[in-house]
Amino acid sequence: MDEKKVAFLNETAREIRKLTINAMANFGFGHIGGSMSIVEVVTVLYFDEMNVDPANPKKEGRDRLVLSKGHAGPALYAALALKGFFPADWLDTLNKPHTNLPSHVDMTKTPGIDMSTGSLGQGMSCAVGVALGAQIKGSGEYTYVIIGDGESQEGGNWEASMSAAQYGLDRYIAFLDYNKMQIDGMVDDVMSLIDPCKKWDAFGFNTYRVDGHDVAAISDAIKQAKAARNGKPSMIVLDTIKGKGVSFFEAEGLANHHMPVSREMGDRALEELDRGVQ
Repeated sequence: MDEKKVAFLNETAREIRKLTINAMANFGFGHIGGSMSIVEVVTVLYFDEMNVDPANPKKEGRDRLVLSKGHAGPALYAALALKGFFPADWLDTLNKPHTNLPSHVDMTKTPGIDMSTGSLGQGMSCAVGVALGAQIKGSGEYTYVIIGDGESQEGGNWEASMSAAQYGLDRYIAFLDYNKMQIDGMVDDVMSLIDPCKKWDAFGFNTYRVDGHDVAAISDAIKQAKAARNGKPSMIVLDTIKGKGVSFFEAEGLANHHMPVSREMGDRALEELDRGVQ
């Protein structure tokens, strides 16, 4: 990826972070940790890889994203608004009564959301169904799914993984947001994944592992997954940091899963992002 594209994607990611934080600060609290950890992958997907049309969110043949960790919806909403799926001022209504942007993503409310999620451990199965339908139709689109490391303790994900491999869904690309934390503690303390690449490799996936905050590395991994086309689905493990991009959110550690985000905190965070502090 050339330097100009990397600079564009990094600036887009910063803008998505700012929009995400501002929306939460307007509401007063939210899932800041897991929203911030997926910003780069969402940026690469919507601003470099995915075949989507903001003017026609339901167009046939589009690529689809299932955000299995649906509580990270604010980051996806910010990306969709920036892409032009809906007016940016919708972000001011996040989680509020009669909003089109609820706490967990809802395909019946928000243009650009392809699957309602929030019950962790189900999104991967939903994405398998979407990808299988596309394969049967021969329509050629890609299905992407972002799952959390905590939700990977759910058995449904492993049944979905077996199905994806069994049916040769090689246009199915999954991402593991491997930030090593979940609501109840560190993932390794609750139920360790040990080595996620070895696990998904054993389940019949092409596996890749990259810095989840490096847009070029994410893009390269997606391109490798697309080039493989060997009858196997792909899993890209993203090493990420919960709350990434703002020092005092990162410092909260486990507490940043869902936390108060006051207007004052939001303004401090926006200031830090404007200064380029990491």
